[in-house]
Amino acid sequence: MGLFGKNPPPDPREKARQWSSELRKEGRMLDRQIRNIQREQEKVKRSLKEAAKKGDKQSAAILAKELVHSNKSISRIYASKATINSVDMGIKNQVAMARVSGAFEKSSEVMKSMQELVKVGEVRESMMGLSKEMMKMGLVEEMMDDMMSPLDDSEEMEDAAQSEIDKVLYDITAGALGKLPESEDHELPTIEVEDEEEDEDVMQRRLEALRS
Repeated sequence: MGLFGKNPPPDPREKARQWSSELRKEGRMLDRQIRNIQREQEKVKRSLKEAAKKGDKQSAAILAKELVHSNKSISRIYASKATINSVDMGIKNQVAMARVSGAFEKSSEVMKSMQELVKVGEVRESMMGLSKEMMKMGLVEEMMDDMMSPLDDSEEMEDAAQSEIDKVLYDITAGALGKLPESEDHELPTIEVEDEEEDEDVMQRRLEALRS
């Protein structure tokens, strides 16, 4: 306890170490999410190949749309990771200046990055906590409520362009699908796929959930 019974202000360097540790933790969590999505994508790809092999164009298109959505999720998570790294670098730069002044200076770069991160669902809660600590330390300004509103990507996720779906179909089926017009009603060509044991009940439940 310092003079007049007041606690001394936190050491900027110690706070920076704590923040960097928290940011690295969130980055590792995002890495795990990416790996989980990619594992699920492999299952969907196998189901899509089976659907194409059976000539089930509707099911193949639904599964391709799911892959389009998951690819967008992975891209969004990678962008969030890059922003986290940007914040970490900004903090390190501020520590170097704090060695001279003894305190943080406001950083517009860190402020902008944190405004982006508090809107990302996967890290929203932890980033809001970090933002409040950074505000107390004078690194960023207080954020208004509209700055912290979560991103609503439901419309983007729903609006999967047909061209994207066609490309996924074309890539996964080695060109057997993806170029046929929606109105075409003939049976799909048979394609060679690897023998993969697919639980038909699980696949049917997945398709029903996607159609609902």
